[in-house]
Amino acid sequence: MTDLLTRPAAVDEQPAAPMDIHIPPVMIKPPRDPRWRRRVAGGAAVLVLVAGGGSAGAYLMEQHLHTTTTAAVAADVATITEGTDLAPIVAQVQPSVVTVLVDGAQESSLGSGVVIGADGLILTNNHVIASDGTVSVRLSTGQTVPARVVAADATHDLALVQATGLAGLTPVTFATDDSVAVGDTVLAFGAPLGLEGTVTSGIVSALDRSLDTGDEKLTGLLQTDAAINQGNSGGALVDTSGRVVGINVAIATAGDSTGSVGLGFAIPADTVTGVVAQLKALAG
Repeated sequence: MTDLLTRPAAVDEQPAAPMDIHIPPVMIKPPRDPRWRRRVAGGAAVLVLVAGGGSAGAYLMEQHLHTTTTAAVAADVATITEGTDLAPIVAQVQPSVVTVLVDGAQESSLGSGVVIGADGLILTNNHVIASDGTVSVRLSTGQTVPARVVAADATHDLALVQATGLAGLTPVTFATDDSVAVGDTVLAFGAPLGLEGTVTSGIVSALDRSLDTGDEKLTGLLQTDAAINQGNSGGALVDTSGRVVGINVAIATAGDSTGSVGLGFAIPADTVTGVVAQLKALAG
């Protein structure tokens, strides 16, 4: 089970190949659903990274990537130099990252999530839990517990999941958008290709990216070159203080590739915290 995040090689005197954009859970088997047939005609395509093990699995949708970028803002984070040990940051954040699984009669999917409540309240992408099936959450310790979806916002691609029978978990800490600048070191946490507990590193490579899915528009996204793949959807993008600066949501790929080419996207922290507050109110 895997969550997909995804997005030319130039040939002499040949036009550049179009980009594809994917939104993450993880694939187990190549999907047979006809929605996976690519229809890239001059624009970028977005792949929703929902890992699938059945006949449907993840899905691909045509999208356009807009390249508006805002000016960088000075970041209030630790300076990273070559040789800096990132292990303490990983140790700090890893217990707050989970794997979200959805098992259905005909398909299964896998994505990532972050703990936002000590009692097991989990934040993930809406597309991770959008398919029908039984939801469960696997902690960083390997413990798997039943869960249920309590609220979702398809417009912003975020959802809250309540895991049962848990207490004493460590919620993540969110940064604010004005603490993020192009060039900041970031770490991406999640379960790419079903490999739980994976961490990759990179920088914030652009701000204020927009993805048009046709059904909704995701705006103000952070762009990063930290490797993100299927299964990373809903996972954390954190700064060097261990604060969540974004929730991983999509990647761009080139041609027929579905793997990372160093163009990943995350929903920024201010958007996330605002939507979470609304979802909590909706859930009562």
